[in-house]
Amino acid sequence: MLKPEVLNKLRAVVGNSHVLSEPEDMIVYSNDATILSAKPEAVVQPANRDEVAEVIKLAARYRIPVTCRGAATCLSGGTIPLKGGIVLELTRLNQILKIDKVNKIAVVQPGVITFDLITAVGNVGLLYPPDPSSMKESTLGGNVAECAGGPKGVKYGITRDFVLGMEAVLSDGSIIQTGNAVDGDMCGPDWTMLLTGSEGTMAVITSITLRLVPLPAVKKTMMAIYDRLEDAARTVSVTMAAGIIPTTLELMDNLSIVSVEKYLKIGLPVKAGGLLLIEVDGVLSTVEENARRVSEICKQCGATEVKIARTPQEAEDLWRARRSINPAFGQVAPCKFAEDATVPRSLVPVLVEKIMSIQEKYDVPIFNMGHAGDGNMHPTIMFDKRNKEQMARAEQALDEVHIVTLELGGTLSGEHGIGCAKAPYLRAETGATGYKIGREIKQAVDPLGILNPGKMFFYEGKLH
Repeated sequence: MLKPEVLNKLRAVVGNSHVLSEPEDMIVYSNDATILSAKPEAVVQPANRDEVAEVIKLAARYRIPVTCRGAATCLSGGTIPLKGGIVLELTRLNQILKIDKVNKIAVVQPGVITFDLITAVGNVGLLYPPDPSSMKESTLGGNVAECAGGPKGVKYGITRDFVLGMEAVLSDGSIIQTGNAVDGDMCGPDWTMLLTGSEGTMAVITSITLRLVPLPAVKKTMMAIYDRLEDAARTVSVTMAAGIIPTTLELMDNLSIVSVEKYLKIGLPVKAGGLLLIEVDGVLSTVEENARRVSEICKQCGATEVKIARTPQEAEDLWRARRSINPAFGQVAPCKFAEDATVPRSLVPVLVEKIMSIQEKYDVPIFNMGHAGDGNMHPTIMFDKRNKEQMARAEQALDEVHIVTLELGGTLSGEHGIGCAKAPYLRAETGATGYKIGREIKQAVDPLGILNPGKMFFYEGKLH
């Protein structure tokens, strides 16, 4: 519990109703989308940049930890206040400040919901491509902090490819502007990219300048159905090797298909071993040709059927199936380790096979699916934490998934971030020198160590 004098000073900055300190509120703000939890001592809800800066100045003066939070859809424990202190909820900073059609940029506050921006720019003929499965709930500040991806990553790239600049508050309350609205470059090191993906450990983002692209003229959505998941995975590498760049290449295994069908009841092929959800976009002639070629590759790789959505509603139904995997998890077990193991796309078939072996070895259900087109897979290990023996097997499976990913030359996180959930494995990816430099950069930017402490390079548990 923070001292009354501190709470009163915080209330003077943001207003009485926007400082929460009751025990029940602390429980609500102790969780994110993982099974992890830790209670804060207060929740502060600023309305603008200046209020953020004043809150950070108070935190620095009293050496109070600050953990930023948007919609708390984080899957790596990034918004868990491990050291107590203040949870800084940024959802009141929720304005789209500018959409510039000529220069194809948008300026947004961190609390803007991703889907709201996608809709707004779509209304003026533009596209913001990063579209994580949580896009209807997650905030852009969180997307930038974790460097989120999404199905369109295979063609357009992920969040870092669209961040041109930002305004942020440093750990002493000072304000920094990074990048620019032209090409994102600025003199010296790329501070924008340093903060993108830094998970709130270096600064508090208060506005973001994002690059937009023209909305494609047409698109085609297809579903390729396979008896064997391995054949679906192989299709990904064959398609990319053929020089075709689809907008999306999403993989779903049988467990995903059956669970989503039970949840939605939309007629998915529940007997299939796997399926690919594929989309191509662009001008009509290119889209027709790419759809034809992709369909041929799918059949060559063993697809028993390739269905092409005939209407926008049919296409939306297919995407609804993919986005519904997360709520459908509950069909299998109440708890999950939702990972984002990312490997070179040519090795997606290898990763898929290894995950299938891990599932059999530890006898735990694993959803084998993800953004296969850019190698960003989402093996999701299911268990019931009330069953201690089952949870132990799930943890062993998790450990092996991380190790296999690194052995294949991949990365622990394609979009979920490191937080505290994957922090035990971070040194195994960066190496001892890289890990040391990561700590030194954090200490240089946040010498008091008050911003999201205990995460990433400052995890206090055992390191692999």
